[in-house]
Amino acid sequence: MKKFALVAALLFGVAISAFAQEGYQFTDKKVIGKTVPITNQYRSGTCWCFSTLSFLEEDIIAFGGEEMTLSQMWIVRHAYFDKAIKYVRLHGNLNFAVGGAAHDVTEMIAKYGIVPLEAYPGYNYGTTMPEFGEIDAILKAYVEAIIKNENGKLTTAWINGLNAILDTYFGVRPEKFTYKGKEYTPKSFAESLPVKMEDYIEFTSFTHHPFYSTFALEVPDNWMWGEMYNLPLAEMTQIVYATLEAGHPVAWGTDVSEKGFNGGKAIGVIPESVEKNLIGSDAEKWGKLSEAEKRAKINNLEGPMKEMTITQEMRQEAFDNYQSTDDHGMVIVGTAEDQAGNPFFKVQNSWGESGPYKGFYYFSLPFFEYKTMDIMVHKSMVPKEIMKKIGLK
Repeated sequence: MKKFALVAALLFGVAISAFAQEGYQFTDKKVIGKTVPITNQYRSGTCWCFSTLSFLEEDIIAFGGEEMTLSQMWIVRHAYFDKAIKYVRLHGNLNFAVGGAAHDVTEMIAKYGIVPLEAYPGYNYGTTMPEFGEIDAILKAYVEAIIKNENGKLTTAWINGLNAILDTYFGVRPEKFTYKGKEYTPKSFAESLPVKMEDYIEFTSFTHHPFYSTFALEVPDNWMWGEMYNLPLAEMTQIVYATLEAGHPVAWGTDVSEKGFNGGKAIGVIPESVEKNLIGSDAEKWGKLSEAEKRAKINNLEGPMKEMTITQEMRQEAFDNYQSTDDHGMVIVGTAEDQAGNPFFKVQNSWGESGPYKGFYYFSLPFFEYKTMDIMVHKSMVPKEIMKKIGLK
């Protein structure tokens, strides 16, 4: 899942509506009880980590635990280590980049434990925010050199060298630390949390694999080959609504390179064509605009509009044709409506307190249906009838 999801303007050919003069106005309907502060992945491709940790922190609160900030760089450091080992083992036939998925976080915690942010800030290179241009390049160059070395075999030093690079940039990992007066190891701290990583499961919805089975989603950033349950679109959507209704968040992998996403306005929609939305004098006015004027209006995303009806087939076609990809990870924290009564999800991003909603975004139900790659929830949130269909209790 890529980090800096591209802020895409609306493409020529999408809709301008009768509400164009009003602008979008959202009313939150059902929002989880407590959201943690907005984070900022800054110049790093770590949305998957920042968003999933925010999701876990909010779920900890929802399950009765205390508010805390977990170390993002603890996860990133260990994921980069495991990814490098796998990359070398596969002779470079793997995507080696900073991108990842929600299950990277839960798997790293299960394997290595977790620490609070103050125990491992992870910025050991002269900044207070993640800037990964140099780190990414050095790690990629290192693993490439290991693979291409002319010795005919790997030396016994290469893993120590890898750890040295990671420790230099992220810091030496603490074996023990004190948090609120109590001493922990990373493993014991993870065990002290009111949630267990094995209780989190992922879902997706595509037709090139059987429903109610598991498969590894075929996207470059799924370097771990993590499997998820495949459901019909309606049932995947049902899980989201059930989870939010219970007061819990949803980790969401999506594609914000979609042209219906406007980052400046913090809105994502899937509009129908202009012709289907405009009637009467609106259509006449539209026809008189120049191409530049049309593009400007479309890019402004000026108000509620009729959106496409999304089908399972549309989702599959977009995935098969490279029109949908694992572009960005966020957290769905609630439901909302625009002033026309159209359903939206309220979403927490990791781009800092930017935009009109200070780090929160609104995505329409059609956007979710069309552009969702996967979701992660605590298994207790999944309706029993769906759990039965996938063979879980």
